[in-house]
Amino acid sequence: MPVIKISGMSCAHCTGSVTKILQATPGISNISVTLDPGQASFDAAPEVNLDQVKDAIRKIGFDPQD
Repeated sequence: MPVIKISGMSCAHCTGSVTKILQATPGISNISVTLDPGQASFDAAPEVNLDQVKDAIRKIGFDPQD
């Protein structure tokens, strides 16, 4: 289960935005996005490219940590 630390989230709308991006990514399921700590965890199929997932999170204004 990948876990991506994310900075810049400050409210439920922020976690909802990240959740929507992850839900739109084929091969990702069982998504959990939390403010404290700021992170997203999910199940990912082998074909999921985590760098592309992080890029999608950046495009909506948040900072996924490597």
